[in-house]
Amino acid sequence: MVEKPNAVAWAQDKNWWRGTVIYQIYPRSFQDSNGDGIGDLAGIVQRLPHIAELGADAIWISPFFTSPMKDFGYDVSDYCDVDPMFGQLADFDAVIARAHDLGLRVMIDLVLSHTSDAHPWFRESRASRTNTRANWYVWADPKMDGTAPNNWLSIFGGSAWQWDARREQYFLHNFLTSQPDLNFHEPQVQDALLDVARFWLDRGVDGFRLDTINFYTHDKYLRDNPALPPEQRNADTAPAVNPYNHQMHLFDKSQPENIEFLKKLRAVMKPYNAAAVGEVGDAQRGLEILGEYTRGDDRMQMCYAFEFLSPKRLTPARVVETFDALEAAAPDGWACWAFSNHDVVRHITRWGLSVKAAKAYATLLMCLRGSACLYQGEELGLPEADIAFEDLQDPYGIEFWPEFKGRDGCRTPMVWQSDNQTGGFSAGKPWLPVPAQHLQLAGETARGADSLFAHYQTALGLRRQFPVLRSGVQRGLTAQGDLLTFIRETDTGEDALFCAFNLGDQSIELPAPKGLWQSVWPNGGAALGKTITLGPWQVCLASKA
Repeated sequence: MVEKPNAVAWAQDKNWWRGTVIYQIYPRSFQDSNGDGIGDLAGIVQRLPHIAELGADAIWISPFFTSPMKDFGYDVSDYCDVDPMFGQLADFDAVIARAHDLGLRVMIDLVLSHTSDAHPWFRESRASRTNTRANWYVWADPKMDGTAPNNWLSIFGGSAWQWDARREQYFLHNFLTSQPDLNFHEPQVQDALLDVARFWLDRGVDGFRLDTINFYTHDKYLRDNPALPPEQRNADTAPAVNPYNHQMHLFDKSQPENIEFLKKLRAVMKPYNAAAVGEVGDAQRGLEILGEYTRGDDRMQMCYAFEFLSPKRLTPARVVETFDALEAAAPDGWACWAFSNHDVVRHITRWGLSVKAAKAYATLLMCLRGSACLYQGEELGLPEADIAFEDLQDPYGIEFWPEFKGRDGCRTPMVWQSDNQTGGFSAGKPWLPVPAQHLQLAGETARGADSLFAHYQTALGLRRQFPVLRSGVQRGLTAQGDLLTFIRETDTGEDALFCAFNLGDQSIELPAPKGLWQSVWPNGGAALGKTITLGPWQVCLASKA
């Protein structure tokens, strides 16, 4: 287990987020403590030592708030309570206490762009056009012919507008029809959501993951989105079969007024030394928005776009292209990188990786400039699960089946033991099936010296051993075929780490960097010669001698 630093220094560190490694917990699938087949907060407490042993700095817990679970917690009906399926507030307090005892900071997933239609705010808002919360959601009159106010589309399919007979108006929903969008042009809405943040900060959370951070505000004139030419479309944020990709999303999200709310949220967080990472969902302007939202010291600390979550394998050229674009669009921004999460096909399957290749990518993630998110199970090498249609739970997958199978394949339960059918996740029937091929990768058995878990431990340890990997600059990023090289160093250049990655199946020979360098990985302590030979999927890290 990683030793916790001095408690006072740990609590007062305002820059703990810079270069931090965050482990994402999807609570429904992490550990079930009561046998109902659904993971819960008490289960998280039980398994936190696994994350501390791995060497992560923080955890991000996906939503556990009161919810009808139409979108599995991303449809909130009470921001300030725990859904009974996950436990109660006392169980959350236990998560905070145990995590902090293990030296883990706790970030929770705030879904501020929309609520559930079961939220009391929405129930009041839809009751009439004159009640005290009438303007808390995005309502609009129909066109003269009765159709929707404009051409905006929902990510989950169809129009982003739903007719409501009570008010004889449409309401906006960027996701499910049961997830109405809050109206951030209403000051009372912003104040209420800032109070939500205060509630959880007062309970001890160290920060937030902000769901769909660029969806908060919409164009108040409700202008139509223009069409996006086919050659500019990609599947980075929505599957290719989704017509959402056919629009240039200029007006339904990512409005400039959003920045003012982020400044208010940062001001609320500041006294707590809290940090936030925002999810930027935009297939064309993701890195630009990342820069806008993390610039300076009065907005969010970190954001992540979808460049490394895309279906295309991350090649050296793609890494260089992404960082060049980041430098151009967000020179003062701070990125948080991830290869997998609860919304995309697991990267070991998505990119067709062997264990050897997965190790190389894990090391790469720990060496790139920025913070990093790991998704539960990637440290075990869990592949994407193949879920039969009759077992699907995800409404997104049900809508676009079979061309897009949804997100259930990456959300199946964690496997802790190989000697029972549920992998030690639950004493009951799990809410999603546990694939048989996952059992041999169970957390308590797949921990040998050559295991992927042990490799992740070593890779995460690099960030503690070499501070330049957490906060240093990154220069000389170069791609040549399957070879990626760069140097991480301090501003003065006094401390530096040379990083070379062979992201392919053939051996590569390259010249060593100029100067005296000492190997860190592999063969720690040996001086570099004039040339370096990298076998397939091999990494060379060397420090300035």
